[in-house]
Amino acid sequence: MPAWNALVAFLGVAVLLALTPGPDNLFVLVQSIQRGWRVGMCVVVGLCLGIVVHTTAVALGLAALFAASSTAFITLKWCGAAYLAWLAWGALRAPVSSSDTPQAGSTAQSLPWQQALRMVGRGVVMNITNPKVLIFFLAFLPQFADPARGSVALQIVCFGLLFVLATLLVFGAIACFSGVFGGILQRSARAQWWLNRLAGVVFLGLAVRLLTVQR
Repeated sequence: MPAWNALVAFLGVAVLLALTPGPDNLFVLVQSIQRGWRVGMCVVVGLCLGIVVHTTAVALGLAALFAASSTAFITLKWCGAAYLAWLAWGALRAPVSSSDTPQAGSTAQSLPWQQALRMVGRGVVMNITNPKVLIFFLAFLPQFADPARGSVALQIVCFGLLFVLATLLVFGAIACFSGVFGGILQRSARAQWWLNRLAGVVFLGLAVRLLTVQR
């Protein structure tokens, strides 16, 4: 097991990384403003599950095999960009409500489990189809592992779970605060229209950004 000082240091670094503006927290921000904090939290859970997948790949040595394959990197990158472009298309075509009440997801009503699962899946796909995340974890997690303290794979799993905790705390806060603000905006049909356009532009920008990344 890692030393306690290493765990504390890693958690601090993970929180700072989660706070750094990037595709994932921007994705949470837009989804929460557009659909409400509950939807945002579902996306956060999906992103955390994606981190678990990346951590497992690094611990098992699969990430190193992936990093050595340019074909796998390009394929995953294009799949992620296509998914983001599809989300952009859906956001740009999303209808607006003329009522004075917020849309589903930003009200006090509970979120239907089908929609919750769909948004969790959206977060998972968003995370695992970004090859740069896997490459980052491959380079980042092993730096904190100490072979003298036992299994490196087990230590990597511990650090990955801490990264999940940091992501859940930071991204969860983003989802809650932006969801409340978005709930206010959703009372206006005109604001809904602009939020949908903003979401579409952001998703398209993320897709273009993903296409331009290099190994």
